[in-house]
Amino acid sequence: MALVILGLGSIALQSAGKKPKPEIHFQTSDRCMACHNSLTTPSGEDISFGMNWRATMMANSARDPYWQAGVRRETLDHPEASKAIQDECAICHMPMARYQAHSEGRSAEVFSHLPFDMDKPEDRLAADGVSCSLCHQITPEKLGTRESLVGGFVIDTSKPLGQRNEYGPYKIDTGHQQIMRSSSSGYQPTEGEHIRKSELCATCHTLITKPLGPKGEELGSTFPEQMPYQEWLHSDFKETKSCQACHMPVVTEPTPVTRVLGEPREGVSRHVFVGGNFFIQRILNRYRAELKVEALPQELETAAERTVRHLQNETARLSLSGLDLRASRLEADIDVENLGGHKLPTAYPSRRVWLHVKLKDRSGNTVFESGALQPDGSIRGNVNDADPLRYEPHYLRVTEPDQVQIYEGIMFNQAGSPTTGLLNALRYGKDNRLLPKGFDKRTADNEISVQGDALADSDFLGGGDRVHFSMATGNSQGPYTVEAELWYQPISYRWANNLKQYDAFEPKRFVGYYEAMSAGSGTMLAHSTASR
Repeated sequence: MALVILGLGSIALQSAGKKPKPEIHFQTSDRCMACHNSLTTPSGEDISFGMNWRATMMANSARDPYWQAGVRRETLDHPEASKAIQDECAICHMPMARYQAHSEGRSAEVFSHLPFDMDKPEDRLAADGVSCSLCHQITPEKLGTRESLVGGFVIDTSKPLGQRNEYGPYKIDTGHQQIMRSSSSGYQPTEGEHIRKSELCATCHTLITKPLGPKGEELGSTFPEQMPYQEWLHSDFKETKSCQACHMPVVTEPTPVTRVLGEPREGVSRHVFVGGNFFIQRILNRYRAELKVEALPQELETAAERTVRHLQNETARLSLSGLDLRASRLEADIDVENLGGHKLPTAYPSRRVWLHVKLKDRSGNTVFESGALQPDGSIRGNVNDADPLRYEPHYLRVTEPDQVQIYEGIMFNQAGSPTTGLLNALRYGKDNRLLPKGFDKRTADNEISVQGDALADSDFLGGGDRVHFSMATGNSQGPYTVEAELWYQPISYRWANNLKQYDAFEPKRFVGYYEAMSAGSGTMLAHSTASR
């Protein structure tokens, strides 16, 4: 039997004659933790791979209640395509269970695994999310090609599980190979430089969908739902930093990677997979019993705090300049710099970043404010939060409090209206997400192109944006203080609230979670203050 990757994550089963006996292709993470936990740097930092990983969104990809609600919503929107939708949505969130199902000639299911029954092997694979024996079994074959994207990775199934290569960044001596091969994992540790390359991450973090019509029919086009790798390729970062360099930060001290006869290694990567979804990490923690979360409470809170620190320290910078008082208006330029290697925000289009700007008079009274975050998670003045069929344009100048500069992707459906239905989306009507340094919007491929008014904005360039604010001072008295903040939400108000219309368990549950926690649904990324 051989498994052949066809592209867009699909796998064909080839056999000669009768159906072969199913083979098991993965082990769950508990088989790896015995040796790859209790890892400590010389300075005392615990970098245990298993403990760090199990509090990440990678480990909890199948437990994510927002994803479960989204899959249910898509199957209700397109009931005729429910089977295909579940199979596609399992590509990145239940990849091991999906691969196993395909190897047995079946499509993957999502809801048949929920709630997880840990006595069932496939449920254990599904619950394990994006796990050790998935990423480390991926071969270098086809990485970086179009065929490898959307879960189109290649695993060598020509060998039985006990003889499979499991790739890591280090050369392994014969003694250590025998220890791992004879352990419960049964893998052959193999040096593979591709494990450090962005192309490995791109296989699952690139998502190109096929829009569906009202009866579940494919509309004959594709939609670039998530393209962080392609954005990175079009930036200066492709020459300096890989995905792993930012999201798996390297330990600066020689550190063992296994507690069994482990020798100190240079360049060990922390398995924290730090990203941007602190909100779901905290939902997982609060509702851990309902969602069958295995990470300990402190592990999840530590991971959420790490995510927030990463966002605040490594994603953006703000600066104020050009303050001038003219005819009862204070003029100011705000520069927003993207410090990351892809768009800000990137990937899942529920994410948004926006400017919150206040003008205060000599007594500290607010005389102008744009972009205030409300207790329910909405942004004051944002028309999309008030009306799902409207959205804020990209602004070159902000002159009124109800104008809000929001960096976001707004998807359009077949009717040309905004939508949060992933499989209803044909194109982006607005995409002014902040560009990484070196990104040339004039030469960008259509899949990562700027859309809307930002395309013609000469101040919206690779590396950031400059916005001019003209704020009425009224009858107030100076001196004046301008406070500028950059805020971020992993799941915006409109994306959460559009689930309210779906009378099904998963959407209703998530809306309840969101409303209970909405006051903590955003975090400030950067801050700048100036007086005039």
